[in-house]
Amino acid sequence: MITVFRAFEFSKFTIIKNRKGNRDFQYFPFVRSNDGNKEMTCIGPDHGRSFVIGKLSNGRYVVSKGNGLSYTQHSFVDTPEMGDDTLGLLLKQDAIRDWELCKDVAELGIKTNRMECIIEIDREFTIENGHKLKPVLLQYDVECPYRICDAAFMTTDQIWSEVRNWPNPKGYAENYMIAADILISNLRKLHDAKILHNAIHNQNYTWALELLDFELAHSPKHPYTTEDEARHIPSLFPREIIHTYQIINYIGWVLKEEMNYRKIDALFKEYNFEIKGINI
Repeated sequence: MITVFRAFEFSKFTIIKNRKGNRDFQYFPFVRSNDGNKEMTCIGPDHGRSFVIGKLSNGRYVVSKGNGLSYTQHSFVDTPEMGDDTLGLLLKQDAIRDWELCKDVAELGIKTNRMECIIEIDREFTIENGHKLKPVLLQYDVECPYRICDAAFMTTDQIWSEVRNWPNPKGYAENYMIAADILISNLRKLHDAKILHNAIHNQNYTWALELLDFELAHSPKHPYTTEDEARHIPSLFPREIIHTYQIINYIGWVLKEEMNYRKIDALFKEYNFEIKGINI
């Protein structure tokens, strides 16, 4: 079920990032407010602080992140254990990391979202820990607004209209194998470039197989800053192999296709990823 939320449009904002030389988009300085005169659309409960706010003439959907929560009666909810990382908000440094890593990933030939802008609302909000923050909004457009996790809230026709558009140069008979080849190939490109996405799961791939959300990502050009985070990087890269497998498995179940795990394991091996098990 698609849910429409009211939002307040702020007239004053600061542009932090902007897609250079392109003006085919408009700014949406919206923050969720029950008294607002604008609308934002939430297409599933897992989207949290992201909303569909427009559609381009070419059919792509405009999404904005950091506009407030799509649940609870409050736009923002403080979580003391997370410092200023308040639910519903997007911190400036996270928005910038998302922008920069997305650019790097796109240059690898991986299908992803197209960044439009990062803006900062010129008004301070006081969160429950007493800190004052200005909402930062990350705006981008995508081919498909639905994530893999949204399957329960999509019609069968909506899902299959996306699946039928997946490129299949190797001529796979099974749709889950088409997805598997694309997702495993993406992971190979990321790891060869020493890029750790660090959040590969059903919420961060769309049904057009666009990889999204890079605010937790690490790369040689944009490394983690603390010793503790850097220390865990070697263990996080292998974890993304099984997380990719989980998405492939989920897609096969949604499409009601019988999974051949021997074929999937072989495909991982083809891309130099080894699926190791325990023999009993």
